[in-house]
Amino acid sequence: MDIAIRPARAEDFEDAGRITVEAFVGDGHTSPESDYVHLLRDAARRAREAELLVAVDAAEGRVLGCVTFAVGGSEWADIATPEEGEIRMLATSAAARGRGVGEALVRAALTRSRELGLAGMAFSTRPEMTTAHRIYRRVGFRRSPDRDWSPYPGVDLMVYSLAF
Repeated sequence: MDIAIRPARAEDFEDAGRITVEAFVGDGHTSPESDYVHLLRDAARRAREAELLVAVDAAEGRVLGCVTFAVGGSEWADIATPEEGEIRMLATSAAARGRGVGEALVRAALTRSRELGLAGMAFSTRPEMTTAHRIYRRVGFRRSPDRDWSPYPGVDLMVYSLAF
């Protein structure tokens, strides 16, 4: 399967939102009753207020996964400085897992950071998202425990970063 990464289009928003919710709720990272589910589902907002990249099956055009990319200091960036890019809400459809979709999306975000002349990237992840951690390390990110944080009690986030 050939994968193409591109900015999301209006026709991708429904699938991108569904895939993101399925990944975060289905994998047990987010409660189905959480207000965060609305943010995960609203791919149109993410595309409008940040950048939403989608991975599509190059032959069929079907959305396989997505990631939100933001420049540090913007509304969608949690931990990145203004000189860094940040990824949020990396998600791959269950059917596409293990095929390189997540890694392709992370690499596309790295490329976007470099295109914007940023000095690197930093982002948060949950400790239990071990599959994603393997991707991050393989791509060259390293843990930055001095930047770990908690948005609210009971949710501890780990930070990965990479300087260019």
